[in-house]
Amino acid sequence: MLLPLHILSGGLALLFGYVALYAAKGATLHRKSGMLFVYAMVTLSLSGALMEALNKSVTSVNVVAGLLTFYFVITALLTVRPRLQASSSIDRVGVLLALTVSILAFIAGIDLAGRGRPEAAPSIIFGVVGVLAAAGDIRVIRAGGIQGPRRISRHLWRMCFAMWVAAASFFWGPPGRVPEVIYYPALLPIPVLTPVAVMLYWLWRIRRKGPPRSVDARERFEMPLEFNPKGHVL
Repeated sequence: MLLPLHILSGGLALLFGYVALYAAKGATLHRKSGMLFVYAMVTLSLSGALMEALNKSVTSVNVVAGLLTFYFVITALLTVRPRLQASSSIDRVGVLLALTVSILAFIAGIDLAGRGRPEAAPSIIFGVVGVLAAAGDIRVIRAGGIQGPRRISRHLWRMCFAMWVAAASFFWGPPGRVPEVIYYPALLPIPVLTPVAVMLYWLWRIRRKGPPRSVDARERFEMPLEFNPKGHVL
């Protein structure tokens, strides 16, 4: 029952994700396609993790990928939302989720490595990324929030990481997943590496020139009053 929903949400996530990547940052198209991407990715990640847990094990690398992708999408969205009174509590739940999934990733990676499985390396990488993201959450909690270029950078890299997971799962997944009409092996790395390239470019641009004007204007308008301007973030 979950499989058709999983496939549909995956296709929509890729569609809305690529639109958000190429749309003007902070503009209406970017924000609307980004929200649709979030809805599709939440459905995709949770349905995939649930199916894998029911069919195999909770320590499967696909369960880890699904839960960690869900975490990244939600925390990326909350990063650019005005902070509420409950935001600190939500941040603490995010830390627990990231650390729990990271532990599952390390357990799965060690098990897969012992059996000589190639999925061991991705699982370990997911675990390391999860721990680093949790450390960033802790810094946000201690600072009482985040704004400015660091806020945009945090949103950017978490969304792009989730997009990369979705693209890699589809284009570099099991044989037969990509329809023959668009199956060109030499071109498959392009849609997978595009989120990484866009992320690196915008991280560099934000560091050198600051956020785009449309993003910067919304940032000033939505800046939470309780923010501590000395806060840092991973």
